[in-house]
Amino acid sequence: MNSRERILGRVRRALADAPADEAPIARDYLREHGRRTVAETVELLAENLADYRALVHRADTGGLAGLIAGLLEKRGSASVLVPPGLDEEWLAATGVKRVADRAESTPAELDRVDSVVTACAVAIAETGTLVLDGSPDQGRRRITLVPDHHICVVRVPDQVVSSVPQGLERLDPARPLTWISGPSATSDIELDRVEGVHGPRTLEVVLVSQGRIEST
Repeated sequence: MNSRERILGRVRRALADAPADEAPIARDYLREHGRRTVAETVELLAENLADYRALVHRADTGGLAGLIAGLLEKRGSASVLVPPGLDEEWLAATGVKRVADRAESTPAELDRVDSVVTACAVAIAETGTLVLDGSPDQGRRRITLVPDHHICVVRVPDQVVSSVPQGLERLDPARPLTWISGPSATSDIELDRVEGVHGPRTLEVVLVSQGRIEST
């Protein structure tokens, strides 16, 4: 008998008298902090994204392609990674070389790409967090972890929720979830912040309005 079997045996013996049915989990915690209108929730998302040092932009559907083209040009990007299901109209105004999201791409190949553009699954206002779930318009997780510049498009207000519990309700836990709160960063013991360690050094978030946002 090895150590693993010994430990599992002890766990089974300790649980031998436990009831077969699992105890219900209380879910009476706050689902959001305070009462906000949809417009206030979107503003809170923008504020917290900026607090995490993401660059926040706004556009309507008609101006989105032009804005993305301008961001790529300002960045000096010569290439952009494109998930297979990304809306083609989003890149219609740029002539930057497009690189497909391919399973066989190596980390070195991905590192040579200047930027990546994706959608997201949900955006959480209270924490300033974007969640990607590997859907076709977001691509594989690694394409947003290796390139140094990530442009993420959030459809407002449909993809914006107030809190983590509300966000979890929209997500499939079986999918590869990537939670992003600002550009990748870490700090040493002296709290010197270094960005771009575990992912993009620069995160740009485009809040694209898809309709009238209620302010009352």
